[in-house]
Amino acid sequence: MARDEATRAYYDEFSRWYEKERGRGYHALIDDLEVSVAEPLARGAKVLEVGCGTGLILERVARVAEKAVGIDLSPGMLEQARARGLDVHEGSATELPFEDASFDLVYSFKVLAHVPDIERALREMARVTKPGGTVLAEFYNPWSLRYLAKRLGPAGRISEKTTEAAVYTRFDSPARIREILPQGTVLEGFRGVRVVTPTAKVISLPVVGSLVSALEHRLLDSPASQLGGFLIAVIRRTA
Repeated sequence: MARDEATRAYYDEFSRWYEKERGRGYHALIDDLEVSVAEPLARGAKVLEVGCGTGLILERVARVAEKAVGIDLSPGMLEQARARGLDVHEGSATELPFEDASFDLVYSFKVLAHVPDIERALREMARVTKPGGTVLAEFYNPWSLRYLAKRLGPAGRISEKTTEAAVYTRFDSPARIREILPQGTVLEGFRGVRVVTPTAKVISLPVVGSLVSALEHRLLDSPASQLGGFLIAVIRRTA
C-alpha cells in the first residue's frame, strides 16, 4: 500500500500537467491508435477502463459503449474525468471494486507498466470480464525503439519539479506477457503502438510527421506489431 500511496501522489502531481500536450502531435497519435483498438470491441458493450486518468480515452469510448466506467488511483486525475461527466471511481488495478463478470471489455492503456504486482492486476481485470469478453492490456515493450529512447534520453517531466523517473516502471516483452496470463484466458494476439516512431518530436515535423503517423496506423495490426513501444495484448476470457 505504501507504493500505492507514492504512485497516487505522483499522478496527483502529474494531473496538473497531464493534458498540457494532449490532443495534438505525438500524444494525439498514441491516443488515436489506442482508441482504434478499443472502439470496435466497445460498441454496444459494458466497458471498464483501468487507469482512466483524466478521461480522455474513456470519453471517446463512452460514445459507442452501452455503459462505460473508469477507475483510477489518483483523485487529481479523477477530478478532471468527473468534470467531463464520466462515471469514474477511485481504486487500484490490483483490487477492482466490481463484481465478477461485470464487463464485456476491460482495457488499460499507459498504466500497467507502473503496477509492480502485474499478475494480480491481470487476474483482477480477467475476473471482472464476462466469459467470452476481452481484456486489452497495454505494456511497455523492451523490444522497441521507445525502450531505447527511454534508456538513452533524459526522463520526461511531469511537473516543474518531478520527472518520470519518480514512478515505478516495468517493461514486459511479448514472451514475458505470455507467461503471466491469468488462468481461464487465452492470448489472441498483439497490437503495436509506436512501432517506428523514434522520438515524439518526429510527429511534429512537416511531411515526415504525417508519413510516420500513417505508417504507425498501418503497422498497428501487422507482423511488426510486436515491436511496438506500447504493446497491447488482446486477451480473451474463456472461463
